[in-house]
Amino acid sequence: MTASLSYPLDRQGITTDATIFANLGTAPLVEHAVANGEGMLAADGPFVVQTGKHTGRSAKDKFIVKDAETENTVWWGKTNVPMTPEHFANLKEDFFAALGGKDKLYVADLFGGSQPEHRVNVRVINEFAWHNLFIRTLLVRPKAEELASFTPEYTIIDLPSFRADPARHGSRSETVVAVNFSEKLILIGGTAYAGEMKKSVFGILNYLLPVKGVMPMHCSANIGPDGKTAVFFGLSGTGKTTLSADASRTLIGDDEHGWSDTAVFNFEGGCYAKMIRLSEEAEPEIFATTKRFGTVLENVVIDPETRKIDLDDNALAENSRGSYPIDFIPNASEKNLGPVPANLIFLTADAYGVLPPIARLTPDQAMYHFLSGYTARVAGTEIGVTEPEATFSTCFGAPFMPRHPSIYGNLLKERIAKGGVKCWLVNTGWSGGKATMEGIKRMPIKATRALLNAALDGSLNEAEFKEDPNFGFEVPVSVPGVDSKLLDPRGAWADPAEYDKTAQTLVKQFIENFEQFEEHVDEGVRKAAPVAA
Repeated sequence: MTASLSYPLDRQGITTDATIFANLGTAPLVEHAVANGEGMLAADGPFVVQTGKHTGRSAKDKFIVKDAETENTVWWGKTNVPMTPEHFANLKEDFFAALGGKDKLYVADLFGGSQPEHRVNVRVINEFAWHNLFIRTLLVRPKAEELASFTPEYTIIDLPSFRADPARHGSRSETVVAVNFSEKLILIGGTAYAGEMKKSVFGILNYLLPVKGVMPMHCSANIGPDGKTAVFFGLSGTGKTTLSADASRTLIGDDEHGWSDTAVFNFEGGCYAKMIRLSEEAEPEIFATTKRFGTVLENVVIDPETRKIDLDDNALAENSRGSYPIDFIPNASEKNLGPVPANLIFLTADAYGVLPPIARLTPDQAMYHFLSGYTARVAGTEIGVTEPEATFSTCFGAPFMPRHPSIYGNLLKERIAKGGVKCWLVNTGWSGGKATMEGIKRMPIKATRALLNAALDGSLNEAEFKEDPNFGFEVPVSVPGVDSKLLDPRGAWADPAEYDKTAQTLVKQFIENFEQFEEHVDEGVRKAAPVAA
């Protein structure tokens, strides 16, 4: 049975007896998800689901088909792992056969990207109604007249029930995320974690846009009362979503954007926020979404009787998530885009307690820290992590960057120079010691917001600065409304000698990580490296 798709599935070689539910809205998709037993409605309206053993991305199960299109354009290595065309052909055959045996399928035709001249048409085919609701929430929803003539450029097929066969499909396990840029097809199987779909679209745009001179970014973005745009780079858990959802600023988006000649534009039409221990006081705009119909909560604990949720309970996952339309944030941009940036902020959650809460960067330092993409994992959030562990994810998004990092780094440097953009490094992590030390607390979010506001309104540029002896960037000596002890990370430690030792450990990790980029950057960027004692 076919449904109201302007471009039918059979034109894509997909033959199925399934009932096709095409481009359903939020309410019908929630009704289907409830009827299918995919989750339950919470007391205040959100739909709550469990994703099983996969509560995050399966990074080691992702592959890109290596063929004439990608052989010399993809940065092959630990992140971008090749799959042969033959293995993909087998996988595609088996995926299409699996589609043929389904009773019902959910199809959404969507845009990746809010600036019309730089967006891509994406069709997503799901076996779960809640997955279809998720991706419809996270991508940009076409208008009715746009759907009437929609032709998919890229197609994502997501079948959690599918089990890959490593021998036949070239996968590592029963879970697989396979990207074929030549066939413009992405196959996701063996995982119910919905974030795989959104990150697949991010990967598509990260591959396509640099060729057009557009900078793809793993960042959040917002606009100040002065009309100036700020961009926040950062890995998961560093505060991209939290800090961009500021009631005094207009939100462009919380995770993925493009920087064209004329705009910063959101790749998405929704937000995907961490929910664990979400605080109504610290993050009121995001907290309010947990009481809205249309929000999907993943791996949030719910009482089956009262249907009340518990955001503090990590029994199902530390990475509990919530997805919601961007207009659930009261001050979201109507057009999902804004002017080119005036400020770039690199967010890091430094669990070593070494970095200051804010530092001003030169353009060379900005490129150095962009290519480094540093944050630190904390004990307790991942199995086996008992001490802070440095994580370097180039461009603050290595898993989603198919091309060589220097392509993105040089694009960024060009745009910083062209626009005279101010660059800042902000530590949302720990102060006064390592995160594993007793009594050491995370940077107060109020202090972070005060420092950011001073940077973004320009007043911080008038402050007195001193050079950090380890990293060479400029650190403010005092800022109104912020405890000066926070601004001096060494002075905040009970034992300054222990700080120096820890700082040098981190410096050496930076230097070792950057060796892979040295031949791809100029002398100015190489000199922006921290100094080993």
